[in-house]
Amino acid sequence: MITLFAFLHHLAAFGLVAALSTELVLLNGEMGAATIRRLARADRMVGILAVVALLVGLARVFHFGKGAAYYFRSAPFIAKLSLFFLIAMLSIYPTIQFVSWARAQARGQTPSIEAGMLRRLRMLVHVELTGIMLILLCAAMMARGVGSFS
Repeated sequence: MITLFAFLHHLAAFGLVAALSTELVLLNGEMGAATIRRLARADRMVGILAVVALLVGLARVFHFGKGAAYYFRSAPFIAKLSLFFLIAMLSIYPTIQFVSWARAQARGQTPSIEAGMLRRLRMLVHVELTGIMLILLCAAMMARGVGSFS
């Protein structure tokens, strides 16, 4: 069971990277109706995979790992969890934009998408991906026992 949860946690995390990378690629292209639908779908996957990664990760902490006391005495774990929530907060803005564009499309309207908006969204997705790289660094540090305190 421990191995299964580790696998699911990694699968969700790498799926999250793939979904965010998909958003980044789509934000660099033409913002037609098909692209907006794909962005909304990719963003839904970001949300689903983030929730799965969080829930499976918490299950590992509380039920399948070394115990919550061990993890919550680890600076890299606390940093990892903090980064995860920071990334989640940053992802709200792009989600709001993608949903508003999809709703406008559903009403038969063409959403107005300014170049400045696309730059901001690309920057946010870049920051989210960078945050995930830092989470991976924290995970490697945790695995090596770096930064544990009593």
